[in-house]
Amino acid sequence: MVTSFINFILKSGNQHAIHSPFLFELYTQVITPRNEKNEDYLAIENRRKLLLSSKKSIQILDLGAGSRINKSNIRSIRSIAKNAEKPAKFGKLFYRLIKRFNAQTIVELGTSLGITTLYLAKAAPSATILSFEGCPETAKIAHENLSNTQIKNVEIVVGNIDNTLSKSLQPLEKIDFAYFDANHKYEPTLRYFKTCLPYAHNDSLFVFDDIYWSDEMKKAWEEIKSHPQVTLTVDLFWIGLVFFRKEQVKEHFKLRF
Repeated sequence: MVTSFINFILKSGNQHAIHSPFLFELYTQVITPRNEKNEDYLAIENRRKLLLSSKKSIQILDLGAGSRINKSNIRSIRSIAKNAEKPAKFGKLFYRLIKRFNAQTIVELGTSLGITTLYLAKAAPSATILSFEGCPETAKIAHENLSNTQIKNVEIVVGNIDNTLSKSLQPLEKIDFAYFDANHKYEPTLRYFKTCLPYAHNDSLFVFDDIYWSDEMKKAWEEIKSHPQVTLTVDLFWIGLVFFRKEQVKEHFKLRF
């Protein structure tokens, strides 16, 4: 990833590289805002601190590409919170994006301990949120975190996402916001994307995690970018944003975050 990051820095830009009015406003007002204060962030990060100080360990059922940090199935909650949970800057970004697009139907693939889930839920208290998690033990911790922060609009679907995703999406009319952070392999990533795609609409936003994590993920990201329904993508290195705006000329941006 070091080589990929260096190449990204050399090729990426900021607001001065943007000629789309839609993306310029999004980048300057939502992706990179200044002087941001929010009580919701404080409550969520207090939960993170509790997880980081936990002395408990759990047995992990890993159905994805695995961890580069810890190959053991017995992992401390502290290490999961440190290495598997997305840093606060990304949770805050998702919060702002959900607010910006008024997302009311949200799908998360990969609940983990539920920290990112809290950001999604706090951003849209009235939204319908489906969060998919393959590991029962991490799902239990996520349930506790949601309960302790009085979150009631999230349903955690436990089980192999290969088996649960399609059926669970059927009652939905649309997906406004989807976060893909489950199986960091080429085939599952594309399959999950295509499973969610029929629920996308003009103002939907799909977010893909770790798009440079491996050659498989880089290949998946390139195919997603080239899909006929995708009109605008924003590569922030650690994550990729995918839009379906029909009025938008097809463009791909690499922007610093």
